[in-house]
Amino acid sequence: MSITAWIALVVVVAVVWALIKRWETRMVLIASGLFLCIISWDFLSGLNSMANSMVNKSLVQAICASMGFAFAAKYTRCDSSLVHYLASPIRGLGIFLLPVCTVITFFVNIAIPSAAGCAAAVGSTLIPVMLRAGIKPAAAAAAVLGGTIGSYLSPGTSHNPYVANMAGMDVMTFIGTHATYSVMIGVISAVGILIVCFFMGDHKGDKNATVDESKLKKEDADFVPNPIAALVPLVPITLLLVGNLWVEEIKMGVAPAMTIGAICALAVARVNPQTFTKEFFNGMGKGYADVMGIIIAAGVFAAGLKSAGLIDSFVTALKESNEIARWGGSIGPYLMGIITGSGDAATLAFNETVTPHAKDFGMTIEGLGGLAFLAGAAGRTASPIAGVTILVSGIAMVSPIEVVKRTVLPMTISVILCAILMV
Repeated sequence: MSITAWIALVVVVAVVWALIKRWETRMVLIASGLFLCIISWDFLSGLNSMANSMVNKSLVQAICASMGFAFAAKYTRCDSSLVHYLASPIRGLGIFLLPVCTVITFFVNIAIPSAAGCAAAVGSTLIPVMLRAGIKPAAAAAAVLGGTIGSYLSPGTSHNPYVANMAGMDVMTFIGTHATYSVMIGVISAVGILIVCFFMGDHKGDKNATVDESKLKKEDADFVPNPIAALVPLVPITLLLVGNLWVEEIKMGVAPAMTIGAICALAVARVNPQTFTKEFFNGMGKGYADVMGIIIAAGVFAAGLKSAGLIDSFVTALKESNEIARWGGSIGPYLMGIITGSGDAATLAFNETVTPHAKDFGMTIEGLGGLAFLAGAAGRTASPIAGVTILVSGIAMVSPIEVVKRTVLPMTISVILCAILMV
């Protein structure tokens, strides 16, 4: 390798260290990428990558519209209505509340693609239900956490339009390529958490178990569930599925489907349209700042690695054995997800730099890209420092370490099976 490639390798280690220390992800990636471009005498490469990512039509539309809809569903309490009606029939199931709550969270997370947003909506309702049923707090929190893998079946999740665009296919078509494996992880999560919790005696209850009332939704006292509002979060997903699978006349993109869903939320909830509009666009802005921001930063970092020559060296090594790519694209993002609490940065960097070359070592872009982001999500679900883990642990008033003790084994099994089956 060249001198710049060796320097790039040191920079990668420094980036991992910075992410472990919880430094601002976008700052770390952009600064590292521009530094590598400078020492490679290719400064404009990083800036051009940033500029191109800023106006990526398919990504901006899907991500910003989905976050706008998520904010609209939260403001109108449509998400709370959906959780209420899903949770009502399950009381009295004992320890079997655990897999049922995981499945409910998985299902809701498809409609509400934000893991933290979904966990807040579901956890504030289901965790108290599980505690009253005699389930220990750590198990209750783990059941909700284990279901947050469901977002990867949502067309609004950043990785779906990102890899689909790279593979040159429609978002829904790409989701179809990994849907079986996403559902498989959901099943392993539900069954695995149940088995682990059973052997840990979590069904024997905890007399001192309680929830942190300050973390529950303050407006719950005034909340009146609406069965029609409960259907609103399902509108965009339904439109996309029906349009892509059965009715060609209503086939549409992610952004139009999410906008229609938001309009339905406004019509059903009959809230102040001015405030509603502000919330929708606040969500769109949040989506650009938080989600697109990481994608843009990962692109700059990838440009730096390319300019330094590290990517060419890495791809050459991968061509000699697809086993390196198989396990590098699964175990790598998985471990980074656990260590950093976020699977996004590592997954996006991998998919930006390595996945475009998938065909060179006998794989498909959609297969390797899907494997990387599912592994990253599994790592986040097994991480004690992930935002969603801290959130559900806070509601259940238990240590995050105790929660991930119940999710790490199912997630590890899931990643190994995906690595074997997906590519």
